[in-house]
Amino acid sequence: MSERTGCRTTTTAAPAEPEVAAVLSGALTDSSTLSRDGVLTLLQAGPAETQALFAAADLVRGRNLGGEVHLRGIIEFSNCCVNNCRYCGLRRDNGKVARYRLEPAEILAAAREAAALGVQTIVLQSGEDPCYTADMLAGIIQRLKEELAVAVTLSVGDRSKDDYRLLRRAGADRYLLKHETAAPGLFARLRPGTTLTGRLKHLHWLKELGYQVGSGNMVGLPGQTLSILAEDIMLLKELGVEMAGIGPFIPHPDTPLAGHPAGDLDLTLKALAVTRLLLPQTHLPATTALGSIHPDGRRRGLLCGANVIMPNVTPLAYRARYQIYPGKTGLHTPPLESVNAAKTLIQSLDRQVGAGYGHACAVKPGTNKKCRLDGPGERAPGGRENL
Repeated sequence: MSERTGCRTTTTAAPAEPEVAAVLSGALTDSSTLSRDGVLTLLQAGPAETQALFAAADLVRGRNLGGEVHLRGIIEFSNCCVNNCRYCGLRRDNGKVARYRLEPAEILAAAREAAALGVQTIVLQSGEDPCYTADMLAGIIQRLKEELAVAVTLSVGDRSKDDYRLLRRAGADRYLLKHETAAPGLFARLRPGTTLTGRLKHLHWLKELGYQVGSGNMVGLPGQTLSILAEDIMLLKELGVEMAGIGPFIPHPDTPLAGHPAGDLDLTLKALAVTRLLLPQTHLPATTALGSIHPDGRRRGLLCGANVIMPNVTPLAYRARYQIYPGKTGLHTPPLESVNAAKTLIQSLDRQVGAGYGHACAVKPGTNKKCRLDGPGERAPGGRENL
């Protein structure tokens, strides 16, 4: 078969069915036995073996996390960014973007609306925008915790360790910082002026400070091979992440990567499923990007190991201006409809909307014991430990 995820292609032989079956059997018994070679074998699986992979991932998800699917409401509060990433529509040099910044009052209003709909985690996401100082963000986080008692996830890019410490003290529970690719050279080409080493340093800081840490990667980046994709997945295990976002590369027409092919849906689902086998108790979203490249993408993600959906609750007046990639779903869908659509999807799969905050599991990955999830009566902690 062809080892192709982005623009580089090499020829590899598809693994024989018994080889895939042996890897799956070992992973189902003990996730710690899944090696980098095993990950690569599963990524190379043919159509019949792929269905077995998806079924195994769904089984592992059920064993460890049950039928709950957690809702995380995303507020995209700024599309301003100092970076010039070659794949991102919000890149600094894209002069076609109408930039915006939400006022704290607008962020809080959007969060209140989401909380009223039963969303128990608010994700504050933006480009890397220094206009929002750590003090400003800390004030917003404190009000969210005091007024709404929600869990708070931050996705605001690279900050100083002191900033991370302040935001954690303010009550932030989680931090999402994707590594995007585990290949240092590819990382440097795609994110000019930054290094993979620097990104990993920040992820380790976040761990030290007591955050529940999320990372993740794109599938189908130009220059990515299946071998690199296997390294991406293994890096998630090495980092010990509590969350992992895996989605397809979607080229934006106003970036240097415009014209490159998008990531493949089936390969993205394979990567998601393999990650579930490797990290049985890590929270994995069925990403917005999955739903953007295929109308059934999110549902298929939930059947391949995912246990999180992230409805967009950004005010409609701004939402269409936050386009990291084109064709993003839900740009004109009010929060009520977004949340209800997610709930309907979850129920159609005989799953349940998560009753708690969906914090990281108390049981360590690899034990094949069901995760002890927080209950609806527990307050999302602000947390001052490990500071």
